[in-house]
Amino acid sequence: MASPKTSKRRMSSPSDEARPAKRLEVDADAQNDASRQSRHHTLSYPSVNSSQSVPSVPFQQPTGLLTFSYTPQRVLEFTDSALRYYIDPPPGADLRYGYERWIKRPEERTRLDGLLRAVERVMQKADASVGPGSGEKWLKDIAVVTWRGIMTKILTAPYEERDRCELNAMYVNGTLYLEEHLSDARLKEKEDLPPKQRVQTYYGYSFESWCTSSRPGVPERLEGHPVGWGGDVDTNVQWCSVIKTKLGDNRLVIGGEVDCVRERFSGRTDTFVELKTSMSIRNAGDEARFEKKLLKFYMQSFLLGVPEIVVGFRTPAGRLTTTQTFKTVQIPRLVRGKPGAWDPQICFNWGQQFLFKLKSILTAAAEDSSSADEPSARVWRVTLSPREGVSVSLLDEDGVRDVEGGEGRVGFLPRWYYDKVAGQDPDPGPPLAAEAEVPPGTGMPPTTPSSHQPPSHQGWNI
Repeated sequence: MASPKTSKRRMSSPSDEARPAKRLEVDADAQNDASRQSRHHTLSYPSVNSSQSVPSVPFQQPTGLLTFSYTPQRVLEFTDSALRYYIDPPPGADLRYGYERWIKRPEERTRLDGLLRAVERVMQKADASVGPGSGEKWLKDIAVVTWRGIMTKILTAPYEERDRCELNAMYVNGTLYLEEHLSDARLKEKEDLPPKQRVQTYYGYSFESWCTSSRPGVPERLEGHPVGWGGDVDTNVQWCSVIKTKLGDNRLVIGGEVDCVRERFSGRTDTFVELKTSMSIRNAGDEARFEKKLLKFYMQSFLLGVPEIVVGFRTPAGRLTTTQTFKTVQIPRLVRGKPGAWDPQICFNWGQQFLFKLKSILTAAAEDSSSADEPSARVWRVTLSPREGVSVSLLDEDGVRDVEGGEGRVGFLPRWYYDKVAGQDPDPGPPLAAEAEVPPGTGMPPTTPSSHQPPSHQGWNI
């Protein structure tokens, strides 16, 4: 005889058996909806017209880590061979001079490879000077690694009115890596500039040649060229600086090209000079347009610790009329209180919100165990649309293959870098002996957060 408990269990019917399947189907639809939602996110820009004050976000004064040069053959070397010194340009310089001899580097995808080699070198130096594993600890504390131009586009996005920007993002062991995404169509567009726009682009490079010399304070005297001409323009050649800084709670490593230094270079950023050109100001409309351009001038220099910007004003035909020097930290005061003025604190506050939101999205996705792929190998597309906001979407396999471009990469990170970094335990801990013996050029492991960051850098006053 069955027990009373057993006798209460009724027999299943065919309709009963179908119910769990229906419930599973509903659950699957819900999971698919949740999955789609987890793969696409949006973020709105802050208002730039509000009269309310914006909370101040601290920005640590940038500190130089190292510099490197690209040679005419586009070879990266850790020297200052491409370093140039500022000199005053000759009055009335012709900015079209040398245009026919311009060696223009072909447009290509803006990879992080050079910056990652620099990061690796910083880690190796830390290991050699402080002890094995010190470089790992340093990297573990870094929230973002990217180029200066990318951070400029992010921070100024609330004020951008024209240009759409696409980025690729990867989150590997607690560090966010960002590169600009340029489609083949966009690369072709940048390569095939209309003649007028191409000449105007050259004016900026020519101004750099007129303003720089291979020796401090001495204008170049090259045979067959006017006095002061620094040499024919070759955009393969660059001198770059890598700095560390901090935006709010985010420690950043940023790399960018530096045009020249004033008089000397001792490893610090305090003698860096940024060179810009702009149309001569003829009326109030020109002045308003120039003040709007000052936002990007300011942010580009501020991020890299460049203390001064020399602007060459020119005629439409490319004749230099005057030059004016701006102290970077004083630029916001020039526009403050004017109609339509920009506010750097809106940019910095937005930048902190953007990084927090993006890291939250990528972290949550990495913790989602429903996907079979490796979380750190995922690539996200971040689109900054003027006046609309930001969208963040997870790329599918075809999208990732497009980003890799048939090269030896995982996403957009070089394989040599990714294999080492992604192979580390993200939890704090001492490095393995084998990790400390990694030969140069094979990558860099992440590290534990540093609790002894020297408080030696004051925030910049804005």
